[in-house]
Amino acid sequence: MASLATPTQLAARLQAQVDEASAQLALDNASGLVRAVAGNQFAFISQESIDLVGGQQELVLPGRPVVVDQDNPLAVVEVTEFGGASTPLVADRDYVLTGSRLTRGMPWWFTDRLQGWPYRRPLGVWAPRVRVTYSHGYREVPADIVALVLDVAQSLYSNPGGLRSWQVPEYSETYATEMLGAATVASIRKRLDALNRLGPSAFSI
Repeated sequence: MASLATPTQLAARLQAQVDEASAQLALDNASGLVRAVAGNQFAFISQESIDLVGGQQELVLPGRPVVVDQDNPLAVVEVTEFGGASTPLVADRDYVLTGSRLTRGMPWWFTDRLQGWPYRRPLGVWAPRVRVTYSHGYREVPADIVALVLDVAQSLYSNPGGLRSWQVPEYSETYATEMLGAATVASIRKRLDALNRLGPSAFSI
């Protein structure tokens, strides 16, 4: 998957020429780290099919933002066990999409209102397995995510080994520590939280 920022943008941030291969590696690593911490890919993905574990009233789609329009329909199917016929569902009748959340219909006697599983299932509860085909992400990476990736990539490019150095007269030492990585993850998470970009599957330490 393409990085969330470009070597040209990193060079502009550093106000210096960069080695293309080293810059791209730093950006790839920074993008992967930001995606992992956020629990989101950010890049636009069209018509991805995923299986979700049901058995509850609400399901959360992992890719955000969810894009639903004429070119990007949303298809939701409750998959029947043991090879039986699956059940395609209808939006605003069988379920409601709110943001990235799919809420199954609550019990109701009238056919023009939200319905639950139609046969021998608790009403208002998703089947054990639900298949969703949907589009998600941004066609253009948001500026705040680009800025965060460049911040992380700048550090990785300038110090690719994650090394910290200190020096006293006649003695110096350079070392790497896991705490530096932990601090980086914590910093990314704090930024994403402030930007309201953390998802339900966000990574934490």
